[in-house]
Amino acid sequence: MTVAGAFLGGASGRLLPASVPLRFFGAAVVYHALGWLVLAIAPGNGLAFRGGLGWPLAALHLFTLGVLGMTALGAAAQLLPVATRQAPVGARALAWIWGLYTPGVAVLALGMGLAMPPLLAIGGTAVAVALATWATLVATNLRRARGMPGVCTHAWSALLSLCVLLASALLLAAGWLGWAVPGRQLTLPLHLLFAPFGFMGLLALGLSYLLVPMFALSQPPHEGTQLASCACIVAALLLAALAVFGVMPAVARALAWTLGSTGVLLHLHLMRRALATGMRKELGRSFLLVKLAWGALLVTLVLGGLLWAGMDLPRAEAAFGLALLAWLLTFVFGMLQRILPFLAALHAAAGKRRGPTASALTHDKALKAHFCCHVTAFAGLALAIALDAEWLARPAAAIGFAGALAFGAFHLHLLRKLRAAGV
Repeated sequence: MTVAGAFLGGASGRLLPASVPLRFFGAAVVYHALGWLVLAIAPGNGLAFRGGLGWPLAALHLFTLGVLGMTALGAAAQLLPVATRQAPVGARALAWIWGLYTPGVAVLALGMGLAMPPLLAIGGTAVAVALATWATLVATNLRRARGMPGVCTHAWSALLSLCVLLASALLLAAGWLGWAVPGRQLTLPLHLLFAPFGFMGLLALGLSYLLVPMFALSQPPHEGTQLASCACIVAALLLAALAVFGVMPAVARALAWTLGSTGVLLHLHLMRRALATGMRKELGRSFLLVKLAWGALLVTLVLGGLLWAGMDLPRAEAAFGLALLAWLLTFVFGMLQRILPFLAALHAAAGKRRGPTASALTHDKALKAHFCCHVTAFAGLALAIALDAEWLARPAAAIGFAGALAFGAFHLHLLRKLRAAGV
């Protein structure tokens, strides 16, 4: 049986109320626009950012916590019950998490942008409590898992990475408040490792084993290879952490990069095979974004390897950060334009002989505009970094903002169609 068949076969007992995932995805759409807007109009030279509080850091967290984190919370809450063959986690608890997490991200970003550590600490505490509560709900679901061990192992690894992420984030916030905490030279690298590669990265890779075969109508990828890929990436994270703590740093870095690259290549091999063997060959613009995201992931590996090898390349750190953000954001929006109509169609069809199809709920012109703007924005930012041209970065961010508005139009169109269908 294909993954799509397994999903549809148990959909009636595993769907959250439509308002739960849609509010997470809707907030992600709003924070996406805010992130690009901050990059486009905020004072200061974003290309010169090398750490510390300010609007570039605020924009980064609007993208990571506001878009990637918000999407992860909503998608995992709905999709992991499918993978584990369990009833979904509590809708009321998820609504409470959303009510705490959403303003928490806004307050955190504002505190960073205005360089106000007390405001940052208030927002950061709200975000940390919401994430910890969400992790508890997901762990409860995973403990009863009865299927898809590869997806579940990635999810468990992402939750453990989330613990490191939260601990390092709280220590960084405490340092900005002037408290005596362990050195920033330890907490910041750990945060930069376990946030994008550990929590968000492992969750994205794990859910891909559910989403890609589901939309391509292919068999689930080989479980043993899924587990081998996850093991390589987790081992790479642990070795990288040892390097941060000064334990055989040269050897640990080399092994970390080798194992991490091996894990990613195994994952991409499974994804290529799922697409090649799937019954649905034409996956459209959404999967073109997904393929571009995989390309950005490979660029991230190359640039990360060069940086870890100690090569002194001009603006390599900025290029690495951009490639990392391009990987995760492009993957998320490629998948969201598939997930949103798919889930909406399932809800609209509930209790009816025939409901609207996913394609009927999609605003193709808006998605086409988003695609063009998204790709142009990242290409413009890459060129701005290569030329060290701040004047080019702001128009590129403005184009990204236009793309975010187009994706927002797609989301609003879908909500109107759902309301017309009585959902």
